[in-house]
Formats: sequence, C-alpha cells, structure tokens
Amino acid sequence: MKNNVKVARIQVDLTQQQLAEKIGVTRQTISLIEKGKYNPTLKLCLEICYAVNKTLNEVFWIEPGGDSNESNER
Repeated sequence: MKNNVKVARIQVDLTQQQLAEKIGVTRQTISLIEKGKYNPTLKLCLEICYAVNKTLNEVFWIEPGGDSNESNER
C-alpha cells in the first residue's frame, strides 16, 4: 500500500524508531509500512496520523487509478 508516512514522519522530525516508540510498534514495522510492504490496520493508521499531526487523507490517500501521489506531483 503506497502512502506518505515517510514524508509525514520527516516533516515532524521523527526517526523511524521514535515514531515506532510513540505508537507502540517496532521500527521494522514502520519501515515496512513506509515501503508499502505492510498494510497497517485502521487503528495503526490513525495512531500514525495522530503522531505526525496529519489526517488519514494526507498520509494514506491513493488517487483512483493510481498507485501513489508522487507521479501526480511532478
């Protein structure tokens, strides 16, 4: 699942480890989420959003027909 977790995390100056500790998961889980190799539960998505002060749409929204927002921003 493509997402903007890494961008949001960096914007609030958190390392993967710091974000993981803040929401109660491992650093490896954060890494997998950022790479799109792990689909987090809705609860975990919300915890990530609260930790980085963003909405679900800002962090996890995927445009219809597209895999990520990156291609639309260039």
